[in-house]
Amino acid sequence: MSSPLQIFFIFLRLGLTGFGGPIAHLGYFRHEFVERKKWMDEKSYADLVALCQFLPGPASSQVGAAVGLSRGGLPGALAAWLGFTLPSAIFLILFALGFEYFNPSEAAQPGWLKGLKIVAVAVVAHAIWGMGKKLCPDFPRVLIAIGAAIGTIFIPGTIGQISMILLGALLGYWLKESQTSSPQNSIQSTVSKTTGSLMLGVFLGLLFLLPLLATNSQNYTVKLFDGFYRAGALVFGGGHVVLPLLQAEVVPPGWVSDNAFLAGYGMAQAVPGPLFTFAAYLGAVSSEVPSGFIGGLISLIAVFLPSMLLIIGILPFWEQLRQKRFIQRIMPGINASVVGLLLSAFYHPVWTSAIFSIYDLTLAITGFFLLQTLKWPSWSVVLFFALVAGVLL
Repeated sequence: MSSPLQIFFIFLRLGLTGFGGPIAHLGYFRHEFVERKKWMDEKSYADLVALCQFLPGPASSQVGAAVGLSRGGLPGALAAWLGFTLPSAIFLILFALGFEYFNPSEAAQPGWLKGLKIVAVAVVAHAIWGMGKKLCPDFPRVLIAIGAAIGTIFIPGTIGQISMILLGALLGYWLKESQTSSPQNSIQSTVSKTTGSLMLGVFLGLLFLLPLLATNSQNYTVKLFDGFYRAGALVFGGGHVVLPLLQAEVVPPGWVSDNAFLAGYGMAQAVPGPLFTFAAYLGAVSSEVPSGFIGGLISLIAVFLPSMLLIIGILPFWEQLRQKRFIQRIMPGINASVVGLLLSAFYHPVWTSAIFSIYDLTLAITGFFLLQTLKWPSWSVVLFFALVAGVLL
């Protein structure tokens, strides 16, 4: 077990250096908690990632909250969320407060931003390599991973991802018995099933109650909380998938202008941490009251609350489920599919948004070498690339 303060500072470091989007975040988490700290084994981590792929909300933030929950209970989950989320949220709120004085096209320096995109390629490649060796050790599971990668390319979006995971489960069930194994380390939720059931009840209650309150109220705070809560509760895939929902909530009512929305979206690409913190910017830049820090904080809590309630509510039941023989038989196929999903996301958007020349490829290979062979911590590779790219690019 770890203290909430220890968990907070671990995730604060990840939140300050976690560039590259949700797939890269999962790579950072794997490097930190599977390889360095050994808080869980490869299979337990892959099982957790697979679970969060099924849930609405930001998968990487849910994985982080689950890690914090397993190490420090509910205070640990809150500490993990705060550490990982606050850096980008605070930066985006400050950007919103100074929006009139910023030139959005000049807000990010192309050199260091280019370097951060390239290092994300190295981080994701390192994660896929490590997970692939452990989770796809034989030819059938390699085929499942390749098939899942190809499937998600031809069927993009959430439908393709869930379909490939379900197909992986079906194929995994027919793998040889010797290819299945129980997890070495459990994912302890440290909360009771009663508490978990209560959290799931709160999730559903707010999902149905808030729209009723917002419809029958003229209070902007209620409408703001309702809009962002529904966006966080109904989006699968996280990240960029939530943007259309957020745009539909804030632009048509006139809370945020198109120009302000696009400027904030551009800035959100240049900061570390989860893209869901874009909600904090929208609440802060709103033309209604409350806005500023209060509006940003309300929006931030509302958009993340559903995913937190879900992961805390489901985790007490997950450990018991994953010990059942049926689940153990399908999980190897599901985990191989997750490797395929990561491989697909590695190509697009991680690779396609960063690698445009032999020079870019050389830098990415260098980053992979630093992580894989020299065992540099991922945060140090991120900072190194930001500094080098800021000077050379």
